[in-house]
Amino acid sequence: MAIIDGKLVSSVLREELKKNIARANEKYGKVFKLTVIIAGNDPASEIYVRNKEKACLSVGIVSDTIKLPENVTNEELQKVVSAAANDETVDGILVQLPLPKGLDETAALALIPPEKDVDGFSEVNIGRLTQFKKGSSRACTPAGMMKLLDYYGVELEGKHAVVVGRSNIVGKPMALMLLERNCTVTICHSKTKDLQKYTKEADILVCAAGRKHLITADMVKEGAVVLDAGINRGEDKKIYGDVDFDAVCDKVDLITPVPGGVGPMTITTLLLNTYEAGLRKIKNA
Repeated sequence: MAIIDGKLVSSVLREELKKNIARANEKYGKVFKLTVIIAGNDPASEIYVRNKEKACLSVGIVSDTIKLPENVTNEELQKVVSAAANDETVDGILVQLPLPKGLDETAALALIPPEKDVDGFSEVNIGRLTQFKKGSSRACTPAGMMKLLDYYGVELEGKHAVVVGRSNIVGKPMALMLLERNCTVTICHSKTKDLQKYTKEADILVCAAGRKHLITADMVKEGAVVLDAGINRGEDKKIYGDVDFDAVCDKVDLITPVPGGVGPMTITTLLLNTYEAGLRKIKNA
């Protein structure tokens, strides 16, 4: 068994990105800018946004955080998103979710132009992914997991990949990215009967269900590669994945820990998406 070290891979990619941004600054006079819009006082969201700000600073991306009150109206929120959408200095826009109750998430996200949608959630960018088209941002967590698989030299073509979870943020885009790489893909979800039947057949098992220790040792194939995107807080306040790591780790070839596996790659991919969005803007100018 070997651990897939997301912190290590993230560090390597960020160092390379920092150099690329410096070169673009020098060659084009380009300043890369990410605008993050956060509404309300959700503690987890505030921590996540602070982490994004630090990450941007570490590679040379300007981070502009716009904080809105809990009682912001839909009209006010949409006005702020539209202003960022029309700001030529902004390369990427991110609306931090969840939004406070009563706000129209779909309407706000729809105002982000596809070329500035660095989260990869817009209907246009999701549609491009279904057609395996390059040149647009892809959802950060699954794209980050694909980078982990590539970094560790995991052969994908012809392998059976099982994705547990069908969210628009992780499960669905991950299944499409694996399909693009010629995996045979099975998607499991909360209504799947006999989950173990499918997970035991997986050469590559991706877990993104949001249930602590859903996957146990008897559900995993010997020699499998396991990616755990689950983030679950236990009664002891510690963070746990969807996979029972201690029970499963000796049975598999490669596995991501939680924390320290998939998580660091999500923000790193956001940085890469912002940089690539800025480069496309230069080339299309």
